Amino acid sequence: MAVQKSKVTIFDVAKASGVSSSAVSYALNGKSGVSEGTRAKVLKIAHELGWKPNGAAQALAKSKTQRIGLVLGYDPKLLAVESYMMELISGLGAELEKHDYSLLVRMAVGEHAKLSIIKDWIATGNVDAMLLVNIELGDPCVTLLEEHTEMPVLAIADASVSGKLSTLSSADADAVHQAVQYLYDLGHRHIARVAGPEMLAHSYIRDSAFSDVATELGMRYRCLHTDYTPETGSEATKRLLSFSEHPTAIIYDNDVMALSGLGVATAEGITVPDELSIMSWDDSFMCTAAYPNLTAMGRDVVGTGMRAAELLLKLIDGEHVGNVMEEPYELRQRGTTGSVPAER
Repeated sequence: MAVQKSKVTIFDVAKASGVSSSAVSYALNGKSGVSEGTRAKVLKIAHELGWKPNGAAQALAKSKTQRIGLVLGYDPKLLAVESYMMELISGLGAELEKHDYSLLVRMAVGEHAKLSIIKDWIATGNVDAMLLVNIELGDPCVTLLEEHTEMPVLAIADASVSGKLSTLSSADADAVHQAVQYLYDLGHRHIARVAGPEMLAHSYIRDSAFSDVATELGMRYRCLHTDYTPETGSEATKRLLSFSEHPTAIIYDNDVMALSGLGVATAEGITVPDELSIMSWDDSFMCTAAYPNLTAMGRDVVGTGMRAAELLLKLIDGEHVGNVMEEPYELRQRGTTGSVPAER
């Protein structure tokens, strides 16, 4: 004879209703995020099943979890080699530990996984606040979090793409102008950029800035988008160098692609920087470990992580944050950039 369950859970209600447990939690707790029809259906079934709120769970939900949530939509292979996110997490985690907070990181695998995880955290209160990274153009995560003001959120993004969310922004457009002007002053008139995914908001902002400043200076400019991996960085470099009149300088959106580009140039007998200048973005340890050392637009990514932690704690305490700017980029000239070849 089957043993009868002593208590009906939200998972029981979800199964009987044919909706997710997150949707049931929204409905039972009077939160937005479900239609009125779904809410009425869930409440009716919960009543029929004899569901009762768990007093201990409700009390726990109202208390602090001492956790900050971060959802990463990275390909695991990219995360293993791309330095930016590891540096950001290092600074974030170190600062949070000072305040007895921990970082809850989840990997979003699948098309809608990131949105699903965020919905779950809103419904369950498993984190006290969230850090939103790699915002896409028209990102549904931004729309969702704007609707749920009870969840403190900090977006590392430009304020123009993060809606009403508090932001920590980098001066990408200014950095682009600085980088392109630097190459122009070295005599380069034909440059290229190997960028990240087009759907990322910061890629779009850099795209616009590169196009604007290149046009303003009368330079030829080409941009190829990749997925940030070393493999696609190599492929893009080979394409750019396959033309008889190839660019005299290439700027890469991350270090691993710049290193791959350096390797491609060397394999094809193109001397850096005498025949081709190469620049990187963010300036991790890889830039000075390579030979020749990579010129880069550098910034303190670990410091950005620490600053993000400070702002998240302020949001949890109910303080207004608004839009805060990171420290500006710094052009760090090294051995992979030089004057344009005389014959070009």
